[in-house]
Formats: sequence, structure tokens, C-alpha cells
Amino acid sequence: MKCPFCHHLGNHVIDSRLSKDGHTIRRRRVCEACDRRFTTYERVEETFPVVVKKDGRREPYDRQKVLAGLKKACEKRPVSMAAIEQIADRIEQTLQERGEKEVPSTLIGEAAMRELHRLDQVAYVRFASVYREFKDVDEFMRELQRLMKERGKGRKQKG
Repeated sequence: MKCPFCHHLGNHVIDSRLSKDGHTIRRRRVCEACDRRFTTYERVEETFPVVVKKDGRREPYDRQKVLAGLKKACEKRPVSMAAIEQIADRIEQTLQERGEKEVPSTLIGEAAMRELHRLDQVAYVRFASVYREFKDVDEFMRELQRLMKERGKGRKQKG
């Protein structure tokens, strides 16, 4: 690791601490040439699969795209940014656990819909209407009716 001040390669670690989230290690180092201190961060290199779109195009996984879709669905809803970030984290964890080099975009979309269905049903319907590309109001209404039936079953089981 080069010293950011004198560019000497020799240095040693004088302190290491785990970050609050447990995903990063902060290291304080001291340069053996100029004796100045600097900080480095170490984290696991995460590799994500290539996403295969519906039309066959391939593009790198992009967390920002996932977050943008989730944010749009949750706009003006009582859903915190932390909850949206957690959904994106769970989707990424699923992708990494699969260990595949390529995944269909439908895998990501379906995972987002499942998460939103549990979190906020209005956000779920918004996301589903875009993701499933409803052709007309009838398709949209069928989805709402299906959702209402599920809610009714859930209430009967609780009662």
C-alpha cells in the first residue's frame, strides 16, 4: 500500500477496527519513510451477475436501478429509506447466494415484488403495474382483486 503523502510502499498497521455494519475493516497505518499516518478500508469484493433483460440484452447488475424502482413505487408512502435499502440488500444477497454468472431480470423483479408485497401493498401494486406492463385497466383490476382476496384470507386466519 503506497503512502498517500510520499508514495513509499513500506508501512505498517497500528490499529484495526470493524465498522458498525460489520462489512468493512478500518485500518490506521503509518508510513515507514515519512512517519505520517493514513487510513485504509478493507471490504469483501462483491461480484454480481450480469442481468439478462427480457429482450435478450445483457447488462451489469446496477443497485441504483433497483433502488430507483423501489423508491418510485414507495413514493409518498410511509416507507423509510432504510426499509428500501434493506430490500435492495436482500435482493443482492439472493443474487450472490445463487452464485450464477447471469440471471434473468425477472428474478430481480419478482424478488422486489415479493418484498414490496410484505412491506406496503400500495407500493406493491405500483411496482407490479410497471413491472408486469398491464395492458389495460382490466388487468390492473384483476391484480387488485387478487390482492384483496389475499388480504381477506389473512384477516380470517388472524380472527
